[in-house]
Amino acid sequence: MKSLQIENINSKIYEIRGQNVMLDRDLAILYNVETRALKQAVKRNIERFPNDFMFQLSESEVNSMVSQNVIPSKQHLGGSLPYAFTEQGVAMLSAVLKSKTAVDISIRIMRTFVELRRFALTYDELAKKIDEIEKRVTSGEETDIRIIDVLNQLMNSDDKESDKIGFIK
Repeated sequence: MKSLQIENINSKIYEIRGQNVMLDRDLAILYNVETRALKQAVKRNIERFPNDFMFQLSESEVNSMVSQNVIPSKQHLGGSLPYAFTEQGVAMLSAVLKSKTAVDISIRIMRTFVELRRFALTYDELAKKIDEIEKRVTSGEETDIRIIDVLNQLMNSDDKESDKIGFIK
């Protein structure tokens, strides 16, 4: 389990209902427990899992995941609708499952969520900068005319010494 990389965990994080979540089946595999046992532990401690920590997927959400090839089939999830756990829900699972493996895996998952947020912030900042540049470049013909003017002046300059920056004849 030591070789579990962020990329492996990252591939198990899905965006559902506008939130990054992990499905009960994937968490059970990572925690090395049966999905049934994970769900039972959650049900015994349901007060620890409010809706912003965990929610059950609808039939249409499962169908959407299948149609987008996120999961191969409904059977891949077992017989019932899966639970989706947010970052806080994953953290709570380690307290509910109470095993060293659960704690270790939860730490790795938390680090993956942090990396996802860091990437999202970097992406947002980059997108804003690109927008700013596009606005400046496409702010009208005036900018284009100035650039063409400068290029024309550079191309049409004669051999006068004053035009040759840094060179003396």
